[in-house]
Amino acid sequence: MERIEELGFNSVWVADHFCNYGQPTQLWFEGWTTLTGLACVTRTIRIGTLVTSISLRHPAVLARQALTVDHISHGRLNVGIGAGAPSSEGEIVYEMIGIDDWNPAERVSHFKEQIEIIDLLLRERVSSYSGKYYHLKEVAMYPPPVQTPRPPLTIGCIRSKMLKIAVKYADTWNSFGGINLNSEEMFKSIKNQNELVDNYCKELGRNPSTLRRSVLVYGQEGLTLYDSKDNFLKYIEKYKEIGFSEFILYYPWKEEHMPIFKKIAEEIIPDLKS
Repeated sequence: MERIEELGFNSVWVADHFCNYGQPTQLWFEGWTTLTGLACVTRTIRIGTLVTSISLRHPAVLARQALTVDHISHGRLNVGIGAGAPSSEGEIVYEMIGIDDWNPAERVSHFKEQIEIIDLLLRERVSSYSGKYYHLKEVAMYPPPVQTPRPPLTIGCIRSKMLKIAVKYADTWNSFGGINLNSEEMFKSIKNQNELVDNYCKELGRNPSTLRRSVLVYGQEGLTLYDSKDNFLKYIEKYKEIGFSEFILYYPWKEEHMPIFKKIAEEIIPDLKS
């Protein structure tokens, strides 16, 4: 991790699943505990979850975890949060540990209440909340976060109802595009989502430029991004043209990709930042 920080990356993100649901017996560590460790061995790089699944924690507990990591990291936390993958997309945690697998409408409703609570608790020292699913009474949050008015929120989502919630509450919206899409389909999907986000900003009276656009390089392109410097630059330029300014990359899975990864960090990213 120290090496990643030395290479000049702005942020590092960890997944927040109970296990790797594609390979349940793979070695795996809990996300927020991992963030605490990262906060202790780094000094400047920002840290976050991409993304925390709301089904795994009560929102008040999650807000307290975020407050704690914000202090341990001296104000370097990004709170990444999403509605969580349903079992229909392969997530096995619900049956594995016996928690509810909400239907799509319930999942969005739970998410809306959770993000309202997290935003509220991280901004206020004492607050209450009454919703359909969650009821909080005079929750005390001391000390205040290091970052003001709270650690920034990254909301990861791709569907319209979730996009509207992201527009209302997020500092950054992150998209991974969609599942089982080729490069052309992925770009079209993210471009359409981006246009929806702009429309929702206008509906809600938010200046679209105040919502940062972030993309997780996923699927086919996540596998081919490190084939060459040209591949990387073409991808970045394509998405920069439609307003994306943050690109979250998987750490290379293949040893042969490490030289390109290093060149990207040392030669390309400094120019992109400038």
